[in-house]
Amino acid sequence: MDRLRRAALLTRLVERLRQQGSWCGETHVQKATFLLQRLMKVPLEYEFILYKHGPFSFDLRNELTSLRADDLLLLEPQVPPYGPRMICTERSRKIQALYPKTLRKYEDRITFVAEEFGDKGVVELERLATALYVSEQYNTSADDRAQQLCCLKPHIDAASAHQAIQEMDRIVKEAKKKDL
Repeated sequence: MDRLRRAALLTRLVERLRQQGSWCGETHVQKATFLLQRLMKVPLEYEFILYKHGPFSFDLRNELTSLRADDLLLLEPQVPPYGPRMICTERSRKIQALYPKTLRKYEDRITFVAEEFGDKGVVELERLATALYVSEQYNTSADDRAQQLCCLKPHIDAASAHQAIQEMDRIVKEAKKKDL
């Protein structure tokens, strides 16, 4: 997918996340993009690794910086200790207007991710995105995947890991049921 189409999709994702109450800091956008790409099969082509706080893409970090440099995204400062929030610019809407077919094709998937994850905090997003990551890597029982999640992320307790695996399994089934 070319850069401008990705820009249209990423800025639309930021808009939809904010509409659902997301803080829309970089961590929120990282996890939502991971979920959009991996769960919803939107071909954004970012490489994700398991990092400190779950799936993370250095390529996406660079892209978000480029979108800010191109005046498609702005960082809205917040009162410390909170980090900045991303907001879309008028210019991002002009880029989106160039790709109505692409946006129409993936709108339901973007909306699904925003509705399911937009109101989540970074701690919950880390657990859920890591649950999907683990589930993709290990085709085992929910208990085994929760145990693997705890091994990869020792700061996540067993009960939270089980809850994240169960919640992600529910979301995966819901996405399949909607045929997204």
